[in-house]
Amino acid sequence: MIGKIWNFLSKPKVVPRIFSICLAFIFIFGLLTPHYLNSNQLYPKPPYHSQILKTPLAPYDRGGVPLKEPAKVKAQYPQYLPDLGWITAYLTPIAIFIASKSYFFGTTIVSTPGGILDEILYYTRGMDTVLESTILLLSFMIFSYLYLKRDEE
Repeated sequence: MIGKIWNFLSKPKVVPRIFSICLAFIFIFGLLTPHYLNSNQLYPKPPYHSQILKTPLAPYDRGGVPLKEPAKVKAQYPQYLPDLGWITAYLTPIAIFIASKSYFFGTTIVSTPGGILDEILYYTRGMDTVLESTILLLSFMIFSYLYLKRDEE
């Protein structure tokens, strides 16, 4: 019995359909479930536009200097309080150069697809894991479809 189920699930045409049905149920359940904004976040955001033209990392600047001065971050686990906030951000040399020349480096982060997803998922802790694994699974399904259809054209 289990072998028949696995053989059925191994067909490339079946997997996307089953996956999309499961995803539809999850999203319908998510839409029907009440959601509340949790203000007790580990990385609380400053008031809207309060950092604009004050720091090039706006709206992502949480304060502190990595490995020199800790940022003010709430502790979810009190045992880690002594080590908390020492590294809240990192910048590559190119990013440091851009940030030193423009006050709008943080807004360029938001304009990338990953930055937009981070903004959307900021208050939905855990949903980013579902979305990222969904994107990964979809990319493998597309690749497998293209790979299996490569000789048919």
